[in-house]
Amino acid sequence: MAMRKFKIGAHERGMLFQDGEFKCILEPGRHWFFDPLYKITVETVSVRDVLFRHKDLDVIVKSGALKGAAEVLDLKDEQRALVWVDGRFEAVLKPGLHALWTVFHTVTILTVNASNVLFDHADMQAILRGKGAAEALDVYVVEQGQSGLFFRDGKFISTLKPGTHVFWKGVDRVRVQVVDARELAFDIAGQELMTADKVTLRLNAVVTYRIADALKAVATVDDYKQALYREAQLALRAVIGSRELDALLVEKDAVAKELEGLVKNRAAALGLEVTALGIRDVILPGEMKDLLNKVTEARKAAEAALITRREETAAMRMQANTAKILETSPVLMRLRELEVLEKISGKSNLKIVLGERGLVDRVSKML
Repeated sequence: MAMRKFKIGAHERGMLFQDGEFKCILEPGRHWFFDPLYKITVETVSVRDVLFRHKDLDVIVKSGALKGAAEVLDLKDEQRALVWVDGRFEAVLKPGLHALWTVFHTVTILTVNASNVLFDHADMQAILRGKGAAEALDVYVVEQGQSGLFFRDGKFISTLKPGTHVFWKGVDRVRVQVVDARELAFDIAGQELMTADKVTLRLNAVVTYRIADALKAVATVDDYKQALYREAQLALRAVIGSRELDALLVEKDAVAKELEGLVKNRAAALGLEVTALGIRDVILPGEMKDLLNKVTEARKAAEAALITRREETAAMRMQANTAKILETSPVLMRLRELEVLEKISGKSNLKIVLGERGLVDRVSKML
């Protein structure tokens, strides 16, 4: 009864403890111990799992019992380790003491200096899917048409191109701000403005812009889009307030160009480039619409009357000139009479009696 037997499988190792203290590692097989007081305990661990974790790992490592059976890593604060098992990526190891069994698998270990913060490797996608990657690495993706501003401990380091960028955690404070480098647009809708002649109207405009200097855009203001929106609002109030309603409606394109010039100057200080600014709608109050419609109707009526008078005057002038020509040419007058008679005879049964002989002779001569 004093003898105790422990069986260790081929894929296992036994951690032998006596009175709670580690003594040795048991190899596969059967092991007999004289233990009348049951002070011996054996913990079996599988060497199929490469990463060996135990609460007394430091004691086991210092005893030298793992020599030849496991690879021991003692990673410092700035160090990380990448582990491949049988040619496949397995895990990312953070600072601390680690033991990896090498008796059942082929284990490859790469120790990396994480003080550079930015991490790059040919097997990046496999590494990101491995154990411990989420706890050890920060991943930022910069899409096509974007740029990433890389800050380390609050200091700008570089601009990141489109792609996947990976940084080590726990080294320094890292921040990547992604900025859209494409052409963007926003609407300024429902702005109630007052013209120089005290007419209140609502105006809708559209601003098209792009980021010319990404660092200036994020460093100058907290929200560059909101800042540009505010500058465009102020410019609208300044330009519309300096014009009367009639001038505004007639010179809409000129107003848009003036607005674009003002906003461009203010946007440049924010690191932005305004490519276009246009007035889309000018909405007048109902009573002002009716009044403008009446003014337009009266103006069109006056224009129509003026055109009619001009046509009448031109017609009368033509008739006077014709009368003068007929007065000086009796033959032409007779031809005109014959044309009238021809038109009349074509529409009705008309009999013409010629009186004087001289008239007959003249008509015969003319024919």
